[in-house]
Amino acid sequence: MTEKKSFRSAFITVTILFFLWGFITVLVDSLVPRLKDVFELSYFQAGLVQFAFFLAYLVISVPAGALLSRIGYQKGIIVGLVTMAVGCLLFYPAAADRQFWLFMVAYFTLAGGITILQVAANPYVSVLGSEDGASSRLNLSQAFNSLGTAIAPLIGASFLLSDTIKSSEEILVLSDTEKSSYYISEASAVQVPFLYIAAFIGLLALLFVFIKLPTILEKSPVGGYGKLLKNKIVMLGALGIFLYVGAEVAIGSYLVNYFMSMNISEIILQNETMKYLAESLLNTDLNAIDPKAIVGAFVVFYWSGAMVGRFIGAYLTKIIAPTKVLSIFAFLAVLMLFVSMNTSGLLAMWSILAVGLFNSIMFPTIFALTIDGLGDLKPQASGLLCMAIVGGAVIPPAYGFLTDNIGFKLALLLVIACYGYILLFGILKGRSLILKKI
Repeated sequence: MTEKKSFRSAFITVTILFFLWGFITVLVDSLVPRLKDVFELSYFQAGLVQFAFFLAYLVISVPAGALLSRIGYQKGIIVGLVTMAVGCLLFYPAAADRQFWLFMVAYFTLAGGITILQVAANPYVSVLGSEDGASSRLNLSQAFNSLGTAIAPLIGASFLLSDTIKSSEEILVLSDTEKSSYYISEASAVQVPFLYIAAFIGLLALLFVFIKLPTILEKSPVGGYGKLLKNKIVMLGALGIFLYVGAEVAIGSYLVNYFMSMNISEIILQNETMKYLAESLLNTDLNAIDPKAIVGAFVVFYWSGAMVGRFIGAYLTKIIAPTKVLSIFAFLAVLMLFVSMNTSGLLAMWSILAVGLFNSIMFPTIFALTIDGLGDLKPQASGLLCMAIVGGAVIPPAYGFLTDNIGFKLALLLVIACYGYILLFGILKGRSLILKKI
């Protein structure tokens, strides 16, 4: 009974971290259209913002696994939080100096901290109870991750996208006083939110200094990574994580630009219901803000859909085989993307936003299915799977490149292919589990 209570307390505490990195990851998405305007980037170049963020998963994940083996989960979490706080603070000089490379350094540092947390938290939650309930527990924790991603677009739209960015030509005609005032105002829009976040992360790090988490799976088997690289399911699962994160981030990063390309902001302003909804979300007069903020507010439905889906998924994966749930959700994501490709206006908007609902269970379910039965190799497997999150660095620029050349609609075929693989993974993993039982 005491152990169960200890596990429950640890689960609740660690779930706070899921909320935190979900919120920050999507807040970063809100900066992409802003930086595109500030530095006058192409869609491909804007995709490089996500490349810097998710490159950290490729570089940091395996060292993070080794670090956790040495210092334990709790100290690893503290290191991750401190690293995140430093990354947030770097946005202050980056915004003040208008240096694109410094933004990239800030992104990478912030993502490095999140990577350490992911490597620790995902397997930790999976072992806080029975093996059969791992998918359900991860879906529940990831639901709170999605709560963070659902809130972030509104914060991003209000603070990061609400003011109009001037082009280089418009800045040239400003007087020195006007130019100085504009730069200060523009920098403040980025600096203030990230200073608050850094302060919150610092307080959270202090919390983890004083609490005590149950010690689980602290062994570090010799040759662990070598064994995992020969495990087909682990490799297939890693590819699934790579493609899933890449597809999810590609959609989330370009939703604002995708909607702007279809003049969705004008449609919203002409539709009384949609206008009322946008005003309720932003709590402001739509005529006083940039059109990007209007459509940016609706991105909340993409990420909140993932939150709702994960709460539902936590239940569904208890009563239905997780492999079946994964395959069904992947199929429905593909269907929604085909609808968006072949329509326009509000139908195209709502159908692609609905993909968020079906994204919901993919990461936690793929993760849990992949590390199932790996025992003390789970921390190392977590390192490999978190390294695969680098898909978020590869797929968005590729999608941006395709968009520059063939347009948003046809570029969605790349994302459809990613979900097609996840559908296949669910079927293959389901068959392997059946064969084990025979």
